[in-house]
Amino acid sequence: MARIETPKRIRGTQDIFGDEQRRFATVLDTFERVRRLYCFQRLEIPIFEATGVFARSMGETSDVVSKEMYTFEDRGGDSLTLRPEFTAGIARAYITEGWQQYAPLKLATSGPVFRYERPQKGRFRQFHQVDAEIIGAAEPAADVELLVLADQLLKELGITEGVTLQLNTLGDAETRDAWRTALVAHFEAHRDALSEDSQVRLDKNPMRILDSKDPRDRPIADSAPDIDAYLTEEAAAFFKAVTDGLDAAGVQWTRNSRLVRGLDYYRHTAFEFVTDRLGAQGTVLAGGRYDGLIGSLGGPETPGVGWAAGVERLAMLIEEPAAEQADVILVIEEDSALNTGFRALKLFRENGLSAEMIASGSPRKRYDKAVKVRAKVIVSIRGDEDSSNISTRADTGVQEHEQVKELILRLVDA
Repeated sequence: MARIETPKRIRGTQDIFGDEQRRFATVLDTFERVRRLYCFQRLEIPIFEATGVFARSMGETSDVVSKEMYTFEDRGGDSLTLRPEFTAGIARAYITEGWQQYAPLKLATSGPVFRYERPQKGRFRQFHQVDAEIIGAAEPAADVELLVLADQLLKELGITEGVTLQLNTLGDAETRDAWRTALVAHFEAHRDALSEDSQVRLDKNPMRILDSKDPRDRPIADSAPDIDAYLTEEAAAFFKAVTDGLDAAGVQWTRNSRLVRGLDYYRHTAFEFVTDRLGAQGTVLAGGRYDGLIGSLGGPETPGVGWAAGVERLAMLIEEPAAEQADVILVIEEDSALNTGFRALKLFRENGLSAEMIASGSPRKRYDKAVKVRAKVIVSIRGDEDSSNISTRADTGVQEHEQVKELILRLVDA
């Protein structure tokens, strides 16, 4: 008989369980709670889109589009791509679903995203992000709102030590064009000394040279012209309004004049929350203003700003959450009381108490097993529905204990 081959988990994916799942859930639960505080509406978008949505929004020559996207042809011959990020899909929905009538929109979502890259600590091929966007608001106040939201999320997760908000301005279109011209002239003068990757970037996306990690590029990038010399008055005023708002809200930040976004639709604010606790891959949350994105996808010119954070990376940085504890453990000490146990379980759960029943194994050992579970309240049922046959013991839940006793009286009197 042929041996059946055991299926293996696909490289770059993960099965999330136990402590990892509790960390994962804590991040998502905290994100949901905080986004409600800021009145961001929850939305869900498709996991896959037409390939052009991402190719046009992220740039045909970007590493994500050229090397990392999961793209396939469906049975109808259409080219589809599993989403590598959220913003492009949200922008597409804004255009196709007629959401312009609701602008400005404060939106939040979360879920899996997909990139074919080398798996490493905290980085997978199917991973998860939380995402927040404000669409239709051109004012610096929108940037401040998003950054304060991000700051509160990290603080409520307990991620504060070693975390820094790095902030930069990319200016308006006029600023960006003038700065780009100056950068190209600077890098062209040193082309032969640049790394091979940066020589390619110089022809396609010269701003990306500024954040190159290649040691051959660093002296040239560090000596490149600074954007501040090319800021228009309007762009400078916008950035000052953002930093003044952050100061007023008590959000600490530091300027990183080499923080860039390569695509032309990015404007004004660019930011990253970085940590020294994850090695070289230190960014835990990043985003910026993308006033030209929706127009580049064929929609009306619409301002937008947003950020995304990796759930797995955030989960690595939080304290280990406590395991969930049941409100009630129900011990059936005599098999004849099993149906009473079923009725009691239903009654507890209908009244908002989490409950579990131990009714298997040796009746003499069931109570000892319940004690090891350490629920807030232990309920022992020895026989028929009679108050003398039902006892309760509270370990940690005084409030739950009183509620359980009231429910037991209802059970007995029914």
